[in-house]
Amino acid sequence: MTEILSKKKKKKKKNKTSVEKSVKSNFIISTESLNAYYSETQALFDINIQIPKLAVTAFIGPSGCGKSTLLRVFNRMNDYIDGFKTEGKVLVDDTDIYAKNIDTETLRKNVGMVFQKPNPFPKSIYENVAFGLKIQGINDKSFIEHRIEESLKQVALWGEVKDKMKKNAYGLSGGQQQRLCIARTLAVEPSVVLMDEPTSALDPISTGRIEELLFELRNNYSIVIVTHNMQQAARISDKTAFFWLGKIVEYNDTKKIFTNPKNKQTENYISGHFG
Repeated sequence: MTEILSKKKKKKKKNKTSVEKSVKSNFIISTESLNAYYSETQALFDINIQIPKLAVTAFIGPSGCGKSTLLRVFNRMNDYIDGFKTEGKVLVDDTDIYAKNIDTETLRKNVGMVFQKPNPFPKSIYENVAFGLKIQGINDKSFIEHRIEESLKQVALWGEVKDKMKKNAYGLSGGQQQRLCIARTLAVEPSVVLMDEPTSALDPISTGRIEELLFELRNNYSIVIVTHNMQQAARISDKTAFFWLGKIVEYNDTKKIFTNPKNKQTENYISGHFG
């Protein structure tokens, strides 16, 4: 992911030591002694985690425990919050994304995000999916149409909207809007897809469709999802991290987390004894 270096400084990369390379591995994201603060309030404490490639990783834990904060660290969405700062390292595909010469716009193209509530733009279905491509300066109409069709097919929405591409996206159901937002993210071909409670505002049928979609997407994307639904985490994820008060209490294969957790605090949370 050296492409997330800003174009302006890319020529000087050979003389830079701020972007450190680790040994190529099976991990798409790694953090090293990561701390995060909202002004004087510490939100994350000494986070060390490795997110595998081409897998679904779930973050679980009570509200306010740092799950979404960490998720937004991965594509620097927290940069928009006054007073937010980090310490430590965050490597995405072996690139330190908090180095000074990082192009955050390109980073967010490579590390896309789907939010809790569907947030389509007040535009046509076509323009919603094409948006990211056009922002990148892509004007090839045939390429754009190809990516739109492929992305909508990936989220199993093409058959439902192919004859309505000029219609306003607000006319879609909530579940369709969320799948459209996922298609919009996929259209620019990211490496990582971050999902912040993407089904919490959806009905059970739409939730089921999104979960089925994740099983397909893990073949081509590395996915990190925040969820309060522990049953959902157990169903869809390969790895699960349990958060408590800004710390990762336990991180392991999902099956082990839910059937044989090592930490008593994890066991109590999963069994509903607190939180």
